[in-house]
Amino acid sequence: MAGRIQDRVAVVTGGCSGIGLATVQRFVEEGAKVVIGDIDDARGAELVAELGGAEVATYVHVDVTDKEQVDALFQTAKDTYGSVDIAFNNAGISPPEDDSILDTDLDAWRRVQEVNLTSVYLCCKAALPHMLEQGRGSIINTASFVAVMGAATSQISYSASKGGVLSMTRELGVQFARQGVRVNALCPGPVNTPLLQELFAKDEERAARRLVHVPMGRFGEPEEMAAAVLFLASDDSSFMTASTFLVDGGISGAYVTPL
Repeated sequence: MAGRIQDRVAVVTGGCSGIGLATVQRFVEEGAKVVIGDIDDARGAELVAELGGAEVATYVHVDVTDKEQVDALFQTAKDTYGSVDIAFNNAGISPPEDDSILDTDLDAWRRVQEVNLTSVYLCCKAALPHMLEQGRGSIINTASFVAVMGAATSQISYSASKGGVLSMTRELGVQFARQGVRVNALCPGPVNTPLLQELFAKDEERAARRLVHVPMGRFGEPEEMAAAVLFLASDDSSFMTASTFLVDGGISGAYVTPL
């Protein structure tokens, strides 16, 4: 039985862990060939073997803030598998030094902007020529629920970067809608990933403060985000572009969450 993205070629950044990893695994299950962009070379090689080898997956070491490396990532997809049908621009960071604007220094601000926002610009810029030549494609950019509402825990550069991702996604979705390329933003709520675990393991009070605002009373799981990405990547979402796709356990719809 054919999968929902059978024989399509996907590029996933940040594909060795968290939401990216769950999405890579789901894409392969659904029939896609996947090019994984990350900086974890050991895990990347292991993952390709786990997924079934070079016929279905390729790993590329990529610094997502470097234009030449990002261009090479997408060219690898085209050269290896023949097309670029899906781009999941997902790589991002949320370092502890990104905190209140009063405490976050300029270097921390710039680093988060580069990895979270500039990388998405570079990935879209690299993916679009391939998709426009084909006359089809789906780009999914990872934003966040903090792109549409204030964060309960300060992370000024992260929040600003994700707002930028959302705004850029809307513009691209509108610009290329009649050329067969859809561009949507995945806006996860707090998700049980290594990034979140590391952040909150150091501060249980901060974790509890975040969790109390989620009506479902739990963090999301990477597999739940991967299911949402699959929907945006597939023809099931064929009339969606420039969309803010919130998968957040109800956090953006809550005024007060009863305990």
